[in-house]
Amino acid sequence: MNTPSASLPGGTWALGDLTVTRFGYGAMQLAGPGVMGPPADRGGALAVLREAVALGITHIDTAGVYGPRITNRLIREALHPYPESLRIVTKVGAERDQQGGWPPARKPEDLRRAVHENLADLGLDVLDVVNLRLGDAQGPQPGSLAEPFEALVELQREGLIRHLGVSNATAEQVAEAQRIAPIVCVQNMYNLAHRQDDGLIDELAAKGIAYVPFFPLGGFTPLQSTALSAVADRLGATPMSVALAWLLRRSPNILLIPGTSSVAHLRENAAGAGLQLSEEDLAELDKIGR
Repeated sequence: MNTPSASLPGGTWALGDLTVTRFGYGAMQLAGPGVMGPPADRGGALAVLREAVALGITHIDTAGVYGPRITNRLIREALHPYPESLRIVTKVGAERDQQGGWPPARKPEDLRRAVHENLADLGLDVLDVVNLRLGDAQGPQPGSLAEPFEALVELQREGLIRHLGVSNATAEQVAEAQRIAPIVCVQNMYNLAHRQDDGLIDELAAKGIAYVPFFPLGGFTPLQSTALSAVADRLGATPMSVALAWLLRRSPNILLIPGTSSVAHLRENAAGAGLQLSEEDLAELDKIGR
């Protein structure tokens, strides 16, 4: 399942019957400020997407609410017709309000509309992977996902979705989803400083299910940031490079989706994720989240 890659760190992973590079690209930052409206540099946004494919990335993460609907249309403009190896993973379950908030939109009719909008904006007949976004801006929230997840299962039966996943979910919600239908990925906040999903990651790895962390540098305290920077300085690397490299080492089922609107930063992230960490480095980094 996990195989070497000549051009990107981490090799590949299988999302069901779809193979993706473990080093992917998250497209959220391609929209305007606050993930609203068009980018300030449209040409630059298109260039980043094309560079991602040129680097060999086959996993792009997006959502219809980015913009809203701006990022998916940029992906289509930049990359359609898509390379045969490219897999686009999207999310449904939220919308945007005029204040820039992310209110939930998980009624069956909301999800059906969102899936059809993703298909139209991306120029696809079927979506590779659709994640059900749960919780809120503060993180996962308890409660059953049965009704919205079953609505996505129905859209999958109709042939509009290949594979399903969940995002911003509790361990209980992940287990509930698996009782309803197979999932291929879980997308939650996780990094060196926020290790609350350690047990879930290991459980998913044993089942061949991917774990896709977002905010690789989010929520660090000043002390934790200082500790990370100290390791990065010793290695002659950036803190982001160290954080990404650590995630790839943490478990083989972890897929990275760092976002950027800069071609140079994209290349830097791809190179940095291949940073070689010694056992001493790993031991020092592990202390950050303890």
